[in-house]
Amino acid sequence: MIRSLTAVGAVALLSSFVHVPAQAAVVGVSNVSSLQAAIDSARPGQRLVLADGVHRADQPVKITKSGITVAAQSVGGTVFTSGGFQLGNVQNVTIEGFVFDGTSKLDVPAEAQATRITRNTYSGNKSGASLSVSADDVQVDHNTFQNRTNEGVYLQITGPGSEIAKRTHIHHNYFYNHQFSGANGGESIRLGYSHKQSKSANAIVEYNLFEKADGDAEAISVKSSDNIVRYNTIRNSKGYIVLRHGHRTTVEGNLLFQSGIRFHGNDHKIYNNYVENTRDRAMVFGSGKEADSGPTSKLHDRPDRVTVAFNTLIGTGAVVDSDGGDFKPKDCVLANNIIRGSSGGVVSMHSGSTVKYEGNVIWGGTGGSMPSSGYKSADPKLVRDANGLLRLASGSPAIDASAGTYSYVTRDFDPQARSGKPDVGADEHSTSATRKPLTKADVGVSAP
Repeated sequence: MIRSLTAVGAVALLSSFVHVPAQAAVVGVSNVSSLQAAIDSARPGQRLVLADGVHRADQPVKITKSGITVAAQSVGGTVFTSGGFQLGNVQNVTIEGFVFDGTSKLDVPAEAQATRITRNTYSGNKSGASLSVSADDVQVDHNTFQNRTNEGVYLQITGPGSEIAKRTHIHHNYFYNHQFSGANGGESIRLGYSHKQSKSANAIVEYNLFEKADGDAEAISVKSSDNIVRYNTIRNSKGYIVLRHGHRTTVEGNLLFQSGIRFHGNDHKIYNNYVENTRDRAMVFGSGKEADSGPTSKLHDRPDRVTVAFNTLIGTGAVVDSDGGDFKPKDCVLANNIIRGSSGGVVSMHSGSTVKYEGNVIWGGTGGSMPSSGYKSADPKLVRDANGLLRLASGSPAIDASAGTYSYVTRDFDPQARSGKPDVGADEHSTSATRKPLTKADVGVSAP
């Protein structure tokens, strides 16, 4: 039976949640059938709360009303082991605080626009993606995706038919421990599909933490165009940030430890990233099986007109590398990066690549295939700060040493303003830097 909460009960429940509109009525229910009845009679602005406990359902709860919030009594305390939710033709619905375990599911179909998925936990193996988004203007924030071993991605951004979901905002999520051992198909985020690569998704992926993202070589796999990937932290992961297909994506200010960045496609801007990878390559210029991919091609295409600038790249061997392939990088730029290796050539670009080099500072190796006009060999005087990041010390030869004009690089990875002639690398020298890598306390279901 559905019952309205007493004033005391309502206050108690309200204190358990965040972002509760002051004018919204709160309706508490004890089981799945009562929740379905409450949804069927709900009005916009209501908050429908399912009691803590383990809930099993033969079929998903159908959400048919717009403008409502469906929430767990306490974040992480209300667990679905089967069933879950099925969104209909609705708008502005929020799903908050549930655990989706076992076979339970929640996806966002194309007709459920402006849905918010927040503070939920997706745990264990699923058939297909843990969460699939097809609608426009969806926000996926403060969720935890964890402990998967089978094929399938944690978060798939797709869209109806040949279209792509637009303006997805993915932020402050925790992606942890994807251990699929196959050759392909275990990404943490897949943003699009190869056959949708030319579609403009205009997604923003920011302030997410990835740890043990080992289910695929691609932790964030971008297969669409016109996206922003910024201020994420990846630690101890097989997976890289990979621009696999699509064009005009910005990759800015990410902190990567034992991970890296690889790219294909055209007209990307990759700047202000900090990559510290002592076991593999830090930055990889992809080569292609074709010059430019057609709208349905799954082949790797070469990078054209991609700018890699103002990054701090630390690795071993070829810190900046290029993959083999018939079609080499064309009209790309490698500029104003700090590149620190351990031995040998720090840059290895395949013959036939056309890359403009300028303003780079290298240390711990030779320039490799980079011409001497493109770099200065000098100790950049990097010192590790209290948060574990290597920054410029006073007197670094990278200070005020950049070359060329890159008008879109107006700040560094902190982000703080770059003043005068910008410094080389991701860090603009300052005594007031505050950036630190994300930790579990900053993301996921319990974060502020």
